Amino acid sequence: MGVVTQRSSKTAIAARPRGFTLIEILVVLVILALGASVAVIAFDGGDRDRALREARRFASALEHAAARAQVRAETLGASSDGTAWRFWRRDPENGRWEPIGDADDVLAAHALPESMTLAPTSYSGRPIDAQVIVPLRPTGRNEPFTFELAARGARFVLSADPLNRITLVTPSP
Repeated sequence: MGVVTQRSSKTAIAARPRGFTLIEILVVLVILALGASVAVIAFDGGDRDRALREARRFASALEHAAARAQVRAETLGASSDGTAWRFWRRDPENGRWEPIGDADDVLAAHALPESMTLAPTSYSGRPIDAQVIVPLRPTGRNEPFTFELAARGARFVLSADPLNRITLVTPSP
């Protein structure tokens, strides 16, 4: 009888399915999801860091546009409707502003992340309407201008001097 008992216990062990149970798989998935969410939060850095990245991106695009205006001897412009920025080229024949297409990745229209706004605030030391296109001349000598980028808990002013150097300032609250 001892032999039969031994054989039946081996059969019971061998008959048990191998692999993971549904509960074990779900626990692993929950742990992976928590780890991924912590990594996203750590990498993303919050609204202030996103706003700072967008401000730097726009500042670089402005400097690129000013350099392109000089190299190609064309008048370019920058504008924002509040939720996106766009660069323009002035047609020398009719004087109208035409949007720069997607041929230049840096100067292509760019939508801001949700909850961010961007607007021009001054040109040549005077306040301007938010719908104005700020010109960038082919001579490289431009009037000083400012744009303001705002997000929840963050505000940045991009200030351009006459030689197209962009300064990023965080105004005091």
